[in-house]
Amino acid sequence: MEVGDVVAEFPTAGPARARSASGRSYDIEWSACPWPSGSNGNEPPGQSVVRDVPHDLERSDRIHPLLAARFSPYKFDPSGLVDDHALELLLEAARWSPSAGNSQPWGFFPVRPGEPHHERVLRHLAPSSARWAADAGLLVVALTRRDVDDSGTVYSEFADYDLGQAVAHLSIQAQAMGLASHQFRAFDLEALTGELRPNPGWSIVSMIAVGRAADEPPVVRERRSTADLRAAPWRPVGDL
Repeated sequence: MEVGDVVAEFPTAGPARARSASGRSYDIEWSACPWPSGSNGNEPPGQSVVRDVPHDLERSDRIHPLLAARFSPYKFDPSGLVDDHALELLLEAARWSPSAGNSQPWGFFPVRPGEPHHERVLRHLAPSSARWAADAGLLVVALTRRDVDDSGTVYSEFADYDLGQAVAHLSIQAQAMGLASHQFRAFDLEALTGELRPNPGWSIVSMIAVGRAADEPPVVRERRSTADLRAAPWRPVGDL
């Protein structure tokens, strides 16, 4: 498979026995999309807290395989290049994201290893992200337009929300092309803003590393249950 191909086959890895962080055991049937074994060479942590709530680990086969197989790698293959065509497709996917009033308040600063601006971004990464993001074939600085300019006039009160949708589109397009993506905020925001100096009204929000994953997706990825998604906003504070 070459980067740019659409993943169409998702073989089943078979049953597995998994154990959650809370100690529960589950029998699951895991369907996963394997990462491509290679390309022709020319194409393309922080701590988290998991609350002890019911998890649904058996139903990833009910959603689209691109969504079920997506994961955020902590290791990228440095030989997994992202060429101009692949970069254009990723930005095209983001371009077609919905936004409030069609305001499209997103902007991107993409850099790749060997390009002049790559080091400008790389040097502002935190040690926790630099150890894996440096090997990605592409780093994308994600910006949003909150204000019209420096006058304080709001451009879009939904700017951050809409940027998130655009990045989600980009990440799923990457998945369809046999690429992996990892969104992160482990960088010096003030220093990177000073380095890139976006126009007034624009703000750097996050970064996305894109490339060929060099580690395997976890057999089990804990997710809160759909029932908890409905109940959590109204749960008594003491139960959170």
